[in-house]
Amino acid sequence: MEGADQLEVSLPDERRYRLLVDAITDYAVYMLDVDGHVTSWNTGARRFKGYEPADIIGHHFSRFYTEEDLKERLPWRALETATRKGRFEGEGWHVRKDGSRFWAHVIIDPIRDPSGRLIGFAKITRDLTERREAENALRHSQEQFRLLVQGVTDYAIYMLDPDGRVTSWNSGAQKLKGYTPDEIIGEHFSRFYTDEDRAAGLPWQGLETAAREGRFEKEGWRVRKDGTRFWANAVIDAIPGEDGRIIGFAKITRDITERREAQRALDEAREALFQSQKIEAIGRLTGGIAHDFNNLLMAVLGSLELVRKRLRADSQIMALIDNAIQGAERGAALTQRMLAFARRQSLNPESVDVPALVHGMMGLMERSIGPSTIIETDFPPALAPVQVDANQLESAILNLTVNARDAMPDGGRIVIAAREKSVPPGHGSRLAAGRYIRLSVTDNGEGMDEETLAKAMEPFFTTKGLGKGTGLGLSMVHGLAEQSGGRLILKSQKGEGTLVELWLPMAETAVGVAGTERRPAGMEQSPQGPKLVVLAVDDDSLVLMNTVALLEDMGHKVFEATSAREALDLLRRETVDLVISDQAMPQMTGTQLAAEIRTTWPELPIILATGYAELPSDSDPGLLRLLKPFRQEDLRRSIARATKQGPFADPS
Repeated sequence: MEGADQLEVSLPDERRYRLLVDAITDYAVYMLDVDGHVTSWNTGARRFKGYEPADIIGHHFSRFYTEEDLKERLPWRALETATRKGRFEGEGWHVRKDGSRFWAHVIIDPIRDPSGRLIGFAKITRDLTERREAENALRHSQEQFRLLVQGVTDYAIYMLDPDGRVTSWNSGAQKLKGYTPDEIIGEHFSRFYTDEDRAAGLPWQGLETAAREGRFEKEGWRVRKDGTRFWANAVIDAIPGEDGRIIGFAKITRDITERREAQRALDEAREALFQSQKIEAIGRLTGGIAHDFNNLLMAVLGSLELVRKRLRADSQIMALIDNAIQGAERGAALTQRMLAFARRQSLNPESVDVPALVHGMMGLMERSIGPSTIIETDFPPALAPVQVDANQLESAILNLTVNARDAMPDGGRIVIAAREKSVPPGHGSRLAAGRYIRLSVTDNGEGMDEETLAKAMEPFFTTKGLGKGTGLGLSMVHGLAEQSGGRLILKSQKGEGTLVELWLPMAETAVGVAGTERRPAGMEQSPQGPKLVVLAVDDDSLVLMNTVALLEDMGHKVFEATSAREALDLLRRETVDLVISDQAMPQMTGTQLAAEIRTTWPELPIILATGYAELPSDSDPGLLRLLKPFRQEDLRRSIARATKQGPFADPS
């Protein structure tokens, strides 16, 4: 009875265990005898391996192994290991009934009776195919990513630990920064920063920002192993762990030095274009103002000159008239500077010997700058001549030396030098290819800061006190250089003086007169020429009235016309010896009027009165020009040349 009671208790427990094992579908749980034959088979085993219990119980479990494992006798070695060590565990390919394979995780435990005798084995198999495929896919992805990162050579891609020490290093990082992995892994990434940035704490600020915000990006100078610098774009991304704590950082650095230089060059080109457009616009405005101002000065100077002729020499008013004339002449000089800046002054370019011209005006310059300033010259023994207007070049050099003197209030040294220079084709300079003379004026004065230097050539800009400068000196020199086919270059630093370079094209002909003698602005009378019938044409009534008055005072008979059409109509009715016409007139300009006159009256002398140097390219190059504002003596000389009569007639 006692044994029967024990059997009744154990049988329900055995059924419960069997029901429990059979209910497991994710694991194959079955028993083997001591030789490895299957003695039990659960639902999970049937699902994994495809065998029904009747198909597999009594058969050796080795049929679940691949041929490769059978050749290696892996099933028997697994049983032997489990018997000897008390457990066998491994992974490998197993075979289903249909021949398909799955990746299995296997555990084999030996079963012993109370006496310790081996009576069989318990085997648990789990299908890990999906997990293995996922791990393989992840491993493949990681390997692909590693190869990708290592294959990137234009970017430095590497990892940092939470403290900022390098933990990985790709080939792009080695190429960009010069360190091999052995040299840099384990080192702090702050060594890539400049001393200034490390002192300011920028590396640690970058990590703090990335940890706080998830990302940090900035541009700045970085240092290679050899100490050279490059401009870098750096990105730091924080890498959080599963619990949200930062486990490291991913850092990507790119060398954008070339892009930065290209952008800076583009910005400089844009700024240069803007400055050029601004100067051109100011030049057009200045030229227009100067032209209109010339017309006003024409009326003022001409009227004052005629009034002066009609006064007695001892008249008390004479001094006031002379003072007014001098003021008007200063205004005329101002308009010439404005026209020079606008590149609309009339130039008479000739072959000029620069050393001879400079030495010839040394006395004038020394008197102009005073005894506290020394002028030195530095010219080579043989220097080619330049093609330039000699009088304008004299004015330019005098302007530059006076400016240099003003920059040295306590005195100093001015050096005027010249050298031959060549500009090759494709040089990228604003100068055309060719041979030039670089005439320079250097002082050791106060110098200019960047802001002042940028504005120095703008018209009316001056650093001198109120009433001590017009701000047109450098503008005039700039205009002369540009109009002569050269360039003006300013170089200056605050406290280190100023260098002004005037680049002028070399002359192709032999050197001529170094400079022309300026006629003093006196009121001398020249012998009167023959009385002529003159047609005066100008759309400005003040200028026309002044021109007519000057001509009539000289004894000529004058017809007036306020337009080119009116002038042509008058020529068809009257006999005229000479035409004096303004250039800038509406509907038909002076050059167009001259062309019309030439077709019908080819021998009729014509004088073009203008303040502009630039005339249409198709205008008659032999057309005689009279520069505004002109005096009666200038008018007399022009009439003599036009009619080839009198002492001022052109000998040719």
